[in-house]
Amino acid sequence: MTDRLNTIAGWVLFSGVIALGLSILSGMFFQADKPHAPEVAGYPIEAAEEEGAEEGPSLAVLLAGGDAAEGEASFAKCQSCHTMNQGGANGIGPNLYAIVGKPVGKHIAGFAYSGALSGHGGDWTFENLDAWLASPKAFAPGTKMSFAGLSNPQERANVILYMLANGGGPALPAPPAPEAAAEGEAAAAGDPSAEAGPAAAPGADAAGAVAAEAPAAAANASN
Repeated sequence: MTDRLNTIAGWVLFSGVIALGLSILSGMFFQADKPHAPEVAGYPIEAAEEEGAEEGPSLAVLLAGGDAAEGEASFAKCQSCHTMNQGGANGIGPNLYAIVGKPVGKHIAGFAYSGALSGHGGDWTFENLDAWLASPKAFAPGTKMSFAGLSNPQERANVILYMLANGGGPALPAPPAPEAAAEGEAAAAGDPSAEAGPAAAPGADAAGAVAAEAPAAAANASN
């Protein structure tokens, strides 16, 4: 009985030694007891989003300097779904003749507009057309139109001018006057001279002082 217990105890001790040895070996080969080094040294730093990014010209400026002929060339991307000529047939999308200034999603009676567009509200103003051409899905989420949009602001302005040339619409917005735009940019940049007003002409104060002293000098001379 004693020999059997000694044998069992020996096997238990032997198993413990084997397990300890395997643990040491695995730690040496796989470095299980050491933290893994990062693939890129250093600490991750999230870049802050840039604030105050420069904005491009206003839509009014882009329309004033745009070209309807270039807009017609860009409209070729839309011809698979739309027509622009007066009385033209509807395709996947409606005919777009005289659409500028008309209610959104209600320009062509009987056309099956998506609920996202027919229920949008408002008119096809220059601003709404610009937003629609930039991203139809962002302007009217759920729209059936699959066109990704035009990322170039000047190209969008040219297409709007082409639309305006086919059926007319509201008058173009007046671009800001150059002087007013310059003063606005200077004020935004914190230029103190923008609010100081026009500077006095050189020597104006000295001339005023001489004019003020002249009568007094004449009076002394007559005495």
